[in-house]
Amino acid sequence: MAKKSKKKTRGTSGSILWKLLFVAALCVLVFSAYNLIKIFLSYKEGTDEYNELRQYTVQVTPEPSKEAPDENGGEPEPVQAPLTVDFASLQAINPDVKGWLYIEALDISYPIVQGEDNEEYLHTTYEGNSNYAGSIFVDYQNNDNFSDCNTIVYGHNMKNQSMFGKLKQFKEQEKYKDSVYFWILTPEGDYRYQAFSAFYTDAISDAYTLFSGPGESFTQYQADMAARSEVPLEVPAMDQNSKIVTLSTCAARDSSRRFVVQGVRIS
Repeated sequence: MAKKSKKKTRGTSGSILWKLLFVAALCVLVFSAYNLIKIFLSYKEGTDEYNELRQYTVQVTPEPSKEAPDENGGEPEPVQAPLTVDFASLQAINPDVKGWLYIEALDISYPIVQGEDNEEYLHTTYEGNSNYAGSIFVDYQNNDNFSDCNTIVYGHNMKNQSMFGKLKQFKEQEKYKDSVYFWILTPEGDYRYQAFSAFYTDAISDAYTLFSGPGESFTQYQADMAARSEVPLEVPAMDQNSKIVTLSTCAARDSSRRFVVQGVRIS
């Protein structure tokens, strides 16, 4: 009888152990599902907010290209901006707005803000909500009117392709073949840029160099950045008075790496 009782006890212990393992696995599954749902809802909240902000932009029907000289051999007329932006309404929501970024080839269209430091809008949306997506923002050390030699604009590499999640497609999916131009629209004027360099680099890189003003060092910088491009882009004429914008986002698999697209103002 004693032996039979001992065998029954062992069987019960094994059953309890399997139940505990099952409960533990179920808890891990539920916790993982909760985190995935939380991330999904956070992404959706951020995307919905920025989609709502697009009501303050109006798509402009593009006119025939005038990049080539006209029939009379005159100078080409300025290319029309693809959007009009209601900055008065945007400023009523957030006075930190400095412009609107539009990259047609990548379907990127967002307001640009600038904080007192580079942490302010890292995980804060345009409307001031806490969200991992954060905002597209200008480096706090830059002038707020895109008049610097090199203006740096940051955005998160979101997994749902929002913000700067599509920026890497410029290289990886060769989106540069669709268009090498992007726009920054501001309350003062609309600026068109031509991309001349795109490459992966370190988080601490001379690509993020800021200049106090025009000079030989900036001219050398232009040549260095153009030579570093991992995409075969045409390099437009540039000089020490050129205005460059550096679009920057994190690399997907390495948090210490960045992907940048640099463009020079052409109109």
